[in-house]
Order: sequence, then C-alpha cells, then structure tokens
Amino acid sequence: MSRRRICILGGTGFVGRHLTAHLAAEGHEICILTRHPERHRQLQLLPSVKLVRTDVFNAVLLQRAFRGQDAIINLVGILNESRRSGLDFMRLHVDLPQRIVNACRESGVRRLLHMSALAASADAPSRYLRSKAAGEALVMGPEAADLHVTAFRPSVIFGRGDGLTSRFVHLLRAVPLVFPLACPDARLQPVYVADVASAMALALDDHRTFGQSYNLCGPDVYSLHQIVEYLAGVAGVRRRIVPLGDRLSRLQATILERAPGTPFSSDNYRTLQIDSVCENGFPAVFGIVPAHLADMVPSYLSVAGRPDAARFRSQTVT
Repeated sequence: MSRRRICILGGTGFVGRHLTAHLAAEGHEICILTRHPERHRQLQLLPSVKLVRTDVFNAVLLQRAFRGQDAIINLVGILNESRRSGLDFMRLHVDLPQRIVNACRESGVRRLLHMSALAASADAPSRYLRSKAAGEALVMGPEAADLHVTAFRPSVIFGRGDGLTSRFVHLLRAVPLVFPLACPDARLQPVYVADVASAMALALDDHRTFGQSYNLCGPDVYSLHQIVEYLAGVAGVRRRIVPLGDRLSRLQATILERAPGTPFSSDNYRTLQIDSVCENGFPAVFGIVPAHLADMVPSYLSVAGRPDAARFRSQTVT
C-alpha cells in the first residue's frame, strides 16, 4: 500500500483512535479534524499524526482542510441526541456527509470512506438508523457520483474503550445485587474494532471496493442477555441479571434518557428492536478472519476471571 495523506473526521472517537493508530503504523500521514485538539494530545504522539482545530460545518474551513489530501474518512456518529450540546442525528449523520461530499468535490479529493450502520434503512424504527440510512444514501447516490466512495455498515463494535463491553462491565460493577436489563433478546453480532480498522485500511487503495457498501460482523450471534452474563463472569461480579419485558424496557429507556450521560434512551430501545446481524460472513474482499468476542475481551479489560471462550462461543443464537 502506498503512503497516503488521509483526513479523518471523528478520528478522536472510539473507532477513530484505533483506525488512526492502524494507519499511522502503516506510514500514512494522518490529519484529524477536531474542535478541541488539546483534549486528544495522546493521538499526536503517534508518528505522522496531526490534529487540526476546525469547524467541520464551515464550508471554507472544511475545503481548506481537505486540500492536498488523498482520502477522506468520515467516522462521525452519535448514539443519542443532545440538542443542548448541538448533537443532532440529522445534522451529524446527514447534513455533515453532504458538506463532506461538497468539500471533496471543491478540493479535488476523490476517495471517501464513510461509516454507516448495520440495519440502517429509511423505514427503521429509530431516528438513529433512519439518519444513518439517509447519510449513506447521500454519499452513495448521484450527488457523489464523481467520487470513489466505500461505505461500511458494522454491527455493534467492541474493543478497548468501547460502548459495549467496557460500558456494561462498568455498569455491572456500579449496580449492586440486581441488574435490570432492557431488550435482553436483542440479537447482536459484535465485530472487533481492529477488524473494522483493517477493512477500512485495506479498502483505501482497492478499486474493487469503490461504490460498494459492506456489512461488517463478527463470527458469532448473541442475545444481549448472553453478552451481559458473559461480561459479568469476566468482571468477576455476582449479579442477578433480570431480563425486562417490552413494557419495562420502554419504561427504563424513558427514565434513563433523562439521566446524566444518557445511559439508555427511547431511541436506543427502538434501535434494539432490529436484529444487528449479517446474513453472510465477513466480506471476502478483505481476506480477514474476524475475531471472536470471547477471545478478545479478556485481553483488554481488567478482569477477575477468564470464562471458557469455547463454551461461550457454543452458546450463539440463531
């Protein structure tokens, strides 16, 4: 792979940090656009990485940042809205991709990688999935016909610093005795962040991926209940996990979306009504054998035990 100049939006987030480290290790020059470079100085310790303070919603500044780049990667995404903080699904998942397409065209950049979401569709029950679908349709549609775009549609992503395994271990340790779990039967096919980063890096120079959207999933399908029980074992915490029915799951969402940090929301509840699973295996074009959740979690979490990974894998649901 030749050395590239790559500009990343959302590079300070969970996936962004892992992808930046991956691309920097390959020798690429990375420019990360952020409103607050001072909060992410650890990223500048990576070779050939610089953080640029900018407003990505300013067309002039965005074009200036894109000028001279070989590729743009858009990883911007939120799971919950906060109007007070300016976090809005349509603004970040639809308006921003439009601005990125325009800036690519004006600055002469022709390669764009875009992060969408598995199960995103115009008729999805949640605003999150509908907005992700609208953004993907925009970057893959006629408005971006002069660009070489590849979209990625991952299931829930796990790894160091994630919002799945790390978050639930924190919650399990914080909640004593009984852990009420909403949407326990939700079906997920978690994909390892390093596999997502590898796929995106491999796609950069692969003309076969131009104009394609790829579903990214790990090898195993689990219910949310199975994952949380496994994580309790990994964390060494004894909790009675109480699966909530639909009515209580909706009630929990209504209550927790008003809590600090919005640990769970009504839109999260609606998102979990759709299975986040892939019909086929990991896209063959990347040549990646995806990692099992049970094999990787103990390697990055501070754990008290190591449940039998093979036994957990055998519990996959269909």
